[in-house]
Amino acid sequence: MTNYPILDLFLTILWFFGWVLWIMLLFWIIMDIFRSSDLGGWAKAGWLLVVIVLPLLGVLVYLIARGGSMHERQARAAQAQDKAFRAYVREAADGGDGHSNSDELTRLAGLRDSGVITEDEFRQAKAKILN
Repeated sequence: MTNYPILDLFLTILWFFGWVLWIMLLFWIIMDIFRSSDLGGWAKAGWLLVVIVLPLLGVLVYLIARGGSMHERQARAAQAQDKAFRAYVREAADGGDGHSNSDELTRLAGLRDSGVITEDEFRQAKAKILN
């Protein structure tokens, strides 16, 4: 093949990217082993041992045996992370006590307009809410 240097370069790049993809798959499977809540400790240790000792065979057997449920576990983890993030954003936007600043300002404006509080009391409460 030394007569075709571009083909050699192409095959080298193909092997390199195949190797990188395999390494990524190996780490993805190892992460899935540790994330699996349906596996016990000994089962996780066994799968990890098989994947590390016999990498090519271990990865193929794992994908055949448990590959279908890998997507489900990842989707559940992503949904839980999204739910936690949305709850955090809601809590941060509300000021942490369940009432948003805009709701509180609207309530204060209504009290001021109805004459329950004075303009000075409104300004003081507004400054307290915004700070």
